[in-house]
Amino acid sequence: MKILLFCENKYAIDILYPLQEEAGKEGGNEVLWYVHQPRINQFPLSEEVRWTHSIQEAYDFQPEAVFVPGNIVPYYLRGVKIQIFHGYAAEKKDHWVIRRYFDTYFTQGPFFTNGFRKLAKKYKDFEVLETGWTRQDWIFHNLHKFDTERMQLLKESGRSKIVLYAPTFSPSLTSLPYMKQALTDLVCQKDVLLLLKFHPLTKPDIKEEYRQLAERTDNMLWIEDYTVTKYMLMADAMISDTSSTIYEFLLLDKPVITLRAAAKDIYWRNMQEPEELCNAYDEVMTDDEWREKRQWVIQNYDPYLDGQVAHRMLEGARDYIRRHGVPTHRKLNLWRKYTSIKTFGRIKKVIP
Repeated sequence: MKILLFCENKYAIDILYPLQEEAGKEGGNEVLWYVHQPRINQFPLSEEVRWTHSIQEAYDFQPEAVFVPGNIVPYYLRGVKIQIFHGYAAEKKDHWVIRRYFDTYFTQGPFFTNGFRKLAKKYKDFEVLETGWTRQDWIFHNLHKFDTERMQLLKESGRSKIVLYAPTFSPSLTSLPYMKQALTDLVCQKDVLLLLKFHPLTKPDIKEEYRQLAERTDNMLWIEDYTVTKYMLMADAMISDTSSTIYEFLLLDKPVITLRAAAKDIYWRNMQEPEELCNAYDEVMTDDEWREKRQWVIQNYDPYLDGQVAHRMLEGARDYIRRHGVPTHRKLNLWRKYTSIKTFGRIKKVIP
């Protein structure tokens, strides 16, 4: 099978990579990454995988399956277009918006499957298959890979716990403007090492403010890395706001604290004021109520922690092609076509 891994943002790298690995294990597959500029100028896998910045080259590749952890994919690309999502944040409005770019949605767990199947009945032009989320495959295979690095950080800092602060970048949802003093108080009052890991789309001036805060504050460490998953595995607890990383962390059966999370249903400790942080930390580290709520999330958001998600996705793509053939393009209205071309550019079509 000819597979195009459609990588529009840096966070998509971790999501797509398990598909690259599984395709290689299977053999007989041909894989190309489309890496979108200017959002990804330096591609960290550039020496490891076949890739291109050119949408024309992606088109000329004539893929049979296109895996997309984003909201949009060029309608003119050949292949079954598969939405595999970029997170679990169902409270974000755009999570449930059907833009008509995709032939099928590969969902993470029962909660999402039920929602998208209802939408499939309404729109009648896409399918839904429950597979789990690919990043869980990476976690399955690397769960204890960073234990030594974690212990080294704790030894060097003299602390017993690691806390990760991973806020969203969205101006309307982020906790970044309010958390500086609360985070400073946390590392001063509690036996923790605090890691600051921000979303790649966070405003540069805000990132710089926090980087300088980390430089002048003991036991606060600034992390500059394209992946957050490594630090989720190393951390004992996480602080956030309205981010899909909340659910990823809960799926590790670890406690989360948020500031004013924009979620209808809360399965973690949600603060209304940043001054609550130190008390909230003590609470989530000792109260069994939060563990029980995390178990509900694990069963409903993504119970597929078996290392076989990418395998199910490749099988799902092949099954779609067996039943429907390989789509040559996606039918869209003029506005969606315009948006697709404006975002990714035009191509010269291959004449059969």
